[in-house]
Amino acid sequence: MSNPGAYDSSSIKILEGLEAVRLRPAMYIGSTTEGGLHHLVYEVVDNSVDEAMAGHCDEIKVTIHIDDSITVVDNGRGIPVDMHESGVSAAQVVLTKLHAGGKFDSNTYKVSGGLHGVGVSCVNALAETLHVEIWKDRSTWEQDYERGIPKGPLTRTGKASRKGTKITFKADGTIFETTKFNFDTLATRLREVAFLNKGLKITLTDERVEPVKEHEFLYQGGISEFIKHLNRGKSVLHEKPIAIEGERELPAGGLLTMEIAMQWNDSYSDQIFSFANNINTRDGGTHLTGFRTSLTRTLNASARAAGLFKDVKDANLSGDDVLEGLTAVVSVKLPQPQFEGQTKGKLNSDIGGFVTQITNEKLTEFFDKNPSVMKKIIGKALDAARAREAARKARELTRRKGALDSGGLPGKLADCQEKDPTRCELFLVEGESAGGTAKSGRDRRYQAILPLKGKILNVEKARYDKMLGHEEIRAMITAIGTGIGKEDFDASKLRYHKIILMTDADVDGSHIRTLLLTFFFRHMQELITRGHVYVAQPPLYRIKKGKSEKYIKNDEEYVREVLRRATDNVYVQAGAEEDGLRLEGAELRSFLMSLNEFQEIFTRLERRLRETGVVEVLADPTFALDGKADFSNKAEIERAAAAMATHKLRVRLEADEEHSTWNIVYHDDSHGDRVIGVDLFSMPEYKRLRYLAKLTEKFNKAPFVVVKEARRETIASWRELIVYLKNEGTRDCSVQRYKGLGEMNPDQLWETTMNAEKRTLLEVKLEDAVECEEIFTTLMGENVEARRKFIEDNALDVRNLDV
Repeated sequence: MSNPGAYDSSSIKILEGLEAVRLRPAMYIGSTTEGGLHHLVYEVVDNSVDEAMAGHCDEIKVTIHIDDSITVVDNGRGIPVDMHESGVSAAQVVLTKLHAGGKFDSNTYKVSGGLHGVGVSCVNALAETLHVEIWKDRSTWEQDYERGIPKGPLTRTGKASRKGTKITFKADGTIFETTKFNFDTLATRLREVAFLNKGLKITLTDERVEPVKEHEFLYQGGISEFIKHLNRGKSVLHEKPIAIEGERELPAGGLLTMEIAMQWNDSYSDQIFSFANNINTRDGGTHLTGFRTSLTRTLNASARAAGLFKDVKDANLSGDDVLEGLTAVVSVKLPQPQFEGQTKGKLNSDIGGFVTQITNEKLTEFFDKNPSVMKKIIGKALDAARAREAARKARELTRRKGALDSGGLPGKLADCQEKDPTRCELFLVEGESAGGTAKSGRDRRYQAILPLKGKILNVEKARYDKMLGHEEIRAMITAIGTGIGKEDFDASKLRYHKIILMTDADVDGSHIRTLLLTFFFRHMQELITRGHVYVAQPPLYRIKKGKSEKYIKNDEEYVREVLRRATDNVYVQAGAEEDGLRLEGAELRSFLMSLNEFQEIFTRLERRLRETGVVEVLADPTFALDGKADFSNKAEIERAAAAMATHKLRVRLEADEEHSTWNIVYHDDSHGDRVIGVDLFSMPEYKRLRYLAKLTEKFNKAPFVVVKEARRETIASWRELIVYLKNEGTRDCSVQRYKGLGEMNPDQLWETTMNAEKRTLLEVKLEDAVECEEIFTTLMGENVEARRKFIEDNALDVRNLDV
């Protein structure tokens, strides 16, 4: 009998296969939070990028489906499918064995973005389901996995006229804290991958939104073209980005290769991205320090040599002066890079001196050949130096007035009693009137209110000294307490750890919120990255009947509440009375919510497939159209096609040799032939439609009779039933859709928007700095034509228009 407290051989456990990954996922992907979740996508994409770097792939498609499953498709060589010496297919080895892959063979991949060969096997281990489809040697191969365990061997399923790999996976909700992917987070990474790999086309599609959102990343010119992309909508000082390339032999052996692209524009901020071996070094490092040192030194030397300083005794341009308006990308590749920390956010390798040398040589050579460009850049830096001096004087004047420290708080600030910043909140409220309401409704112990009069200055178009002359901005700087600018900003002096923007839900409110976000993005960006900036979320609806009232946060909750009211003391008779299909109470409400979701999914597929009759057949549970076996059954497919033909559609059958199944092809007058086949039934929307159709099948029998006391109403269809009951749910009620804070009394504002126990706050996050830069430049900058084009391109996507 073993001793429970003993430490002997029985205490030593051997974790087989991918069990170790599931037990300690953070060791392999960093965390089980949102960061680790997105890392799963990066691991799959990295395999495709390795194919591209080896010259075998030029297109990658990434799709987020409505259930947050992910599909990654490439046109590379395809994972090997032949039998491995271990007794299973090579594909299964790659998907189930750690440290297995082509990265350890220098003949297969000369350069690799993957790290340890654990990538796709980790994804498989941490996925609830994973499906792999490989097109290789003119054949299609498929295999399914559940939590890393194969459901069967890799099987040849048909012929193929293309090559590549397709992996679809759904992250395991029992392991990850969230399984919801962020489009902007993925876009940031995929954009970086695209511009670091010239000619590689990457498409990111989000099917969770209507209309479907799609971004395409393709930069034939590499980082120089990316610089142009970053400066779109801005007035640049020189049309063509300055490109620098160079190499140096490293003392420890191996070659350092460096690529830099830079271009100045007329803005007052800089954007510099640095990379080491394709890894984004967000915290910089020796390569970035070397570049900045050389840039300042070279511009000062060139300016003096050209006689651009009026007096040789003038002070040199500072680093901040030469960086103003600069957009740059610094990319280095070196053997065995040394990073600081697990996140690899900072490069520690001793290469700063080499980067400085190369930059100095190449930039000096460029300035010698392009003196007009050099004069424009140095002229911009000299303007920045003068503005820096003016700003210094303005800061001193403003500081004496108490606007850059907390010595003299603005008079209209209603401060809180609490002195611990971590427990304090500052509400920036649109308008004096709403500010008065907020002051009356707040909890003065920890909530401070700063009313803002009118629209603040658009800081995108204003220099530092002009901004400090604006009264409302000075009041905000004073209240927040951190100061602004590279020299003065100090996050440790933050007086409130929650800064909450509270504006109306109309056009003016949106504009003021945008002006405030522009200010924080440009001058207090660290407050955003530290998670201190929020947007208040007042309720969307108020439903009032008699003396009772209820506040509703969103449209889904609104539908639920309306249907709840509609079904009080009501029952629904479905189909013929003799069938005895009677629904009431919780069962009726559950049926109606499922029916409402069924209608939403039905409408999505209706838009995609263009024909209502086609969707009706696909949603009909009496047809077996749920899996590959059904689409292999020609008799069942013929029966479904015949049903579609009754809707006056031209329908025919085609063999799908790639999957050994059948397709239904129908003609759509606006888009030509459309295909119903394996690609459709594998879509999450379609699976959800079939699930909801079967869930509601028992009671979804027209006609419906709605009975309330002595009143009986006959409804002809399930669509009309939903509309009728939604109308009934709002009968004799006052429904208010809120637009402004001024529509609420102090107690209502507290109860719905300010009470920490009940409110909903939206945290402002900087997920995609490049996208944010482009949006702020377009919407808030000087380029009117770019703004007009943005409005024209997006006008049809507006949901709630306040006219």
